[in-house]
Amino acid sequence: MDIALNLALLIFCFFVLIKGADFMVDAASYIAAFLGVPSLIIGLTIVAFGTSCPEAGVSVVSSIAGNNSLSISNVVGSNAFNLLVVVGLSAVIGTIAAPKDLLKFDFPICLFFSALMVVSCWDLQFTRLEGIVYVVCIVLYCAFLVVRSKKGRSADNDDPVPEPSKPRTGKGALLRILVIVVSVVAIYLSSRGIVSSCTFFAKLFGVSDTVIGLTIVALGTSLPELVTSLVAYKKGENSIALGNIIGSNLFNILFVLGLAGTISPLALLRENVTDAIICLAVTVVSFIFAITGRKVNRAEGAVMLLIYAGYMTFVFLREFNVIAI
Repeated sequence: MDIALNLALLIFCFFVLIKGADFMVDAASYIAAFLGVPSLIIGLTIVAFGTSCPEAGVSVVSSIAGNNSLSISNVVGSNAFNLLVVVGLSAVIGTIAAPKDLLKFDFPICLFFSALMVVSCWDLQFTRLEGIVYVVCIVLYCAFLVVRSKKGRSADNDDPVPEPSKPRTGKGALLRILVIVVSVVAIYLSSRGIVSSCTFFAKLFGVSDTVIGLTIVALGTSLPELVTSLVAYKKGENSIALGNIIGSNLFNILFVLGLAGTISPLALLRENVTDAIICLAVTVVSFIFAITGRKVNRAEGAVMLLIYAGYMTFVFLREFNVIAI
């Protein structure tokens, strides 16, 4: 009976997740056109924060419960999944263009904080002070985005604000804000249901919290990014698709991990540090692919998917003591 209920919950939550992401992309695009804000900024902020809600919920709850490995593994696993699978799969379906501002500002910022996460975790502790600093940094980053947008520097030559086919009104924008709020709630609740169901099935195989965090939970909490980016790509919103991933990874490191550490300092395992280093390496490789020709092509996308498959193989070999690192 438990297996049947969890399977039914999984299917239902997938449906809610997909529709929530679809509505969010439409609403975000409407607001971008109404405000005259490039969709890249919307992808880096509103959509990125919304799709990071599942990671925030899992990591904060895990931190409160003292399950530190799950907190950090969820963030690291989600970031690796976002870059290698979400971007990789989107690129395989069709080449993804990388806006100039994303490569000039946001991707390097993501690289910097990915490296900082490794430094913070190196002593196997993530302190409350480090958590507070991370939360302050995400606030400063959002302020930087707003200032950049107002000064007009955020508008990329290949990412103009699209001319609306119908007039955008203040009433319509308020309605879309409500749609985004409802979509975020739906995405968050459905992701929790997916994580709960997947964790139930994973525990049948008797694997550790670290592996669950890097695989099942990371997959479950990254589904919003995957669905949102694929939907955005299908709708021609490339800046939202790629901006969502970079913004989400920054939110995962600074907001999700920072908030978890602020609530309760994290005691880490050596495996967590290894995974953080791998996450940094993955970010570097993704940046190299994106900056080459200002796009991620199909071949590069395929390589990213193969890297992820290799990483998951490594995780399971490490779990069952076939290799020791």
